[in-house]
Parts: sequence; structure tokens; C-alpha cells
Amino acid sequence: MQGTALDYLPIVITFLVAAGFVGATMFVTHLLGPKRKSKIKNDSFECGIESQGNARLPFSIKYFLVAILFVLFDVEVIFMYPWAVNFKELGITGFIEMGLFVSFFMVGFYYIMKKGALKWE
Repeated sequence: MQGTALDYLPIVITFLVAAGFVGATMFVTHLLGPKRKSKIKNDSFECGIESQGNARLPFSIKYFLVAILFVLFDVEVIFMYPWAVNFKELGITGFIEMGLFVSFFMVGFYYIMKKGALKWE
């Protein structure tokens, strides 16, 4: 089954509405926002506490690892949504393919757990 350009019209309209909303919001807030500039207002703000020391201190790689793993498994869920919407149309073949997809991620998750990537000391 081959689609025509008209089949993509709702996607294009959604994109244009979203982009228009973002652009209009940014423009209106720029027009209506306060325009007072001063040295104190332009200084960096650290929750009311004076800055101390260097902000470039090294910290554990675990934070980056957890963030990357979160993104990885979050993307997996994003790919599951279209499958869930078309579950009946895909039939048993789609179910087997999604089972393989999830099993690959579960093997990766098992590897991560075995390596202790999520253990905090």
C-alpha cells in the first residue's frame, strides 16, 4: 500500500501548528517581558548562596552512565508506542518481532546489571 502526499497532510499541519505555537510564544514573551538590565541582574544566580571554588570539579561517571541508560531505555518505549497502536493489524508476526526487540534490550539490561553499572557505592 503506497501513500500519497495527501496522507501526510495531518503530520505537516501538526508540525506547523507546533512550530507556530513555539514561535508565537517566544515572540510574545519577548515583547511583554521586562527589559530592565543591570549588573546585579546579569550576574549568575546560585540559589542565593555565594559561589565558592571551581565549578569544574570532576564527579563520578555513574551520573553520565545512568543518564545514557535512561535515554536508551526511554527510546525503546518510544518505539513500542506505534507497535501498541497497530497491535491487531501486525498480528503474530508483529508480536514476534516486538518480542525479539524487547529481548535484545533485556539482554543488554542483564549485561548492565551483571557489570554493576547501576550500583551506587
